[in-house]
Amino acid sequence: ATGAAAEGMRPIVELMFVDFFGVCMDQIYNHMAKNTYMSGGNVRLPLVLTTAIGGGYNDAAQHSQCLYSLFAHTPGLKIVVPSNAYDAKGLMIQAIRDDNPVMYFFHKGIMGLPWMAYFTGSTNMVPEESYTVPFGKASIIREGSDVTLVTLSQMVQKSVIAADKLAQDGISVEIIDLRTLVPLDRETVINSVQKTGRLCIADEDYRSFGLSGEISAIVAENLDRVNLKGSVQRLAVPDVPIPYSPPLEQAVIPQVDDIESCVRSMM
Repeated sequence: ATGAAAEGMRPIVELMFVDFFGVCMDQIYNHMAKNTYMSGGNVRLPLVLTTAIGGGYNDAAQHSQCLYSLFAHTPGLKIVVPSNAYDAKGLMIQAIRDDNPVMYFFHKGIMGLPWMAYFTGSTNMVPEESYTVPFGKASIIREGSDVTLVTLSQMVQKSVIAADKLAQDGISVEIIDLRTLVPLDRETVINSVQKTGRLCIADEDYRSFGLSGEISAIVAENLDRVNLKGSVQRLAVPDVPIPYSPPLEQAVIPQVDDIESCVRSMM
C-alpha cells in the first residue's frame, strides 16, 4: 500500500484490529510515516490505514486495545478517532482526500454491530451526500460551566450519559470530543478549561505515556491562561492487558459510573 501511494494511488487499507499491527510495524513506523520526510517532500503517501479498536465485548487481551496514543507518538502520521457515524463518514472522506498517511481508528462500539452493545448517539444519522469533517477541529458535544471533560471515541457516549446524571444535581459538564489526535485541537481544550477551571480526561487507551497525560501537560503548560480550581483528573485503562473476564474487563475500562464519580470528586 505504501508503494501504491508513492506511485500516485490513494489506497485504503483495512487491518481487522489494531492489536494486529505488530506484524507490520516496520512498514508503518519506518516507511509510511517517514518516506515523505526522507524524500524531502518529493514522495507523497496519500494512504489511509483503518482498523477497529476497543473492548467491551469480552474478546480478551489481543483483540480489545485502542493504542492510538502509540501511533500519535510517531511523527508523520495523522491520527483520526471518530465517536459517531456522522463524524466517521466525514472524517473518512477527509482522510482519503489528504495527501499524507492517515491512521483511522474506529471503535467497534460505534459500528452498530448486532452482536455488540452500543451507546445511544454512536449510530446517528448519516447523510447520503458527500461531506467532510476537518482534521484538528474538536467538537464541543455539550456546553457546560463547571468541569471540562475531554474525551474521544466511545468514551464520548459514556461521558454524555454521565453528564446527564450530573446535571440532575446541578453540575454542568462541558464535553469535548477531540475527533483527531494528530492534528490536535489544543485551543478548544485550553479555552474550555479557562472557562470551567476544572479538567477531567476520559480515555480508553492506556494511562501511562498516553493521551490523558498529553492533555494534562497542555493545560499545565498554559497555566498563565487558565486558573485551575483543583488538580487534573484522568480516567484511563491501567497498565494491564484487557481481561477476558467480563467483570474484570468492565473494571479496567472506564465506565459511566467512573466518569460520574470522578467529576463529583472535583466539585
